[in-house]
Amino acid sequence: MTSHVLSDTRVLTGRSLRHILRSPDTIITTAITPIALLMLFVWVFGGAIDTGGDGSYIDYMLPGILLITIASGISYTAYRLFLDMQGGIFERFQSMPIARSSVLWAHVLTSAVANILSVAIVIAVAFAMGFRTGASFGAWLGVIGILLLFTLALTWLAVIAGLSAKTVDGASAFSYPLIFLPFISSAFVPTESMPGPVAWFAEHQPVTSIVNTIRALFAGHPVGDDIWVALAWLVGVLVVSYGVAVAVYRRKLR
Repeated sequence: MTSHVLSDTRVLTGRSLRHILRSPDTIITTAITPIALLMLFVWVFGGAIDTGGDGSYIDYMLPGILLITIASGISYTAYRLFLDMQGGIFERFQSMPIARSSVLWAHVLTSAVANILSVAIVIAVAFAMGFRTGASFGAWLGVIGILLLFTLALTWLAVIAGLSAKTVDGASAFSYPLIFLPFISSAFVPTESMPGPVAWFAEHQPVTSIVNTIRALFAGHPVGDDIWVALAWLVGVLVVSYGVAVAVYRRKLR
């Protein structure tokens, strides 16, 4: 049974990836907005922002840009899933000897691959703009692991949106608050510079701990307690969104 699910997931993931390869503008479009923000903040606002550190501003704000890149990319997952639902692909798969869970996992794995490519493009541009890191090989693995976990957690949220939406706009609109969330965190300015209530929210929302962890890994500094807070948020969101997504999917199939 397990091998059956894996083989079905592999075939369906290949189908979704071929759609992306035939339309590479999806990845390019996902990366354009974060790159534009990167240039705007570094070359226009960067000189006016005091982060209280010795490193350059691009080193400070890149982790937040990477999270925005992923948040932008997962909207396409909800969009593609919604189109499959509306196009009758799911009903067609139901009439075939295909493991039902493989349909969702194919979209999730496709999202992971597409977002990894988008993040790689943004990091390459950041290096060209002057980003430098003292991260060791192990620290890079830590960054990749956190970004992948962040991608999976948000992708399962996208699955819920894609299955539940009534319109194309509704399927992708859920990602807008997720894209906005890094702006009210430590991603671009220290939280100490924010007004009291805003600073409290910024310090206690998940993006701040994730950004602080990635920033420390890039700088080669100790991550402290931020990594445990980040992991708790990410695993919690992943488990809950996965459970809800599976429940919604089963209800749709009935």
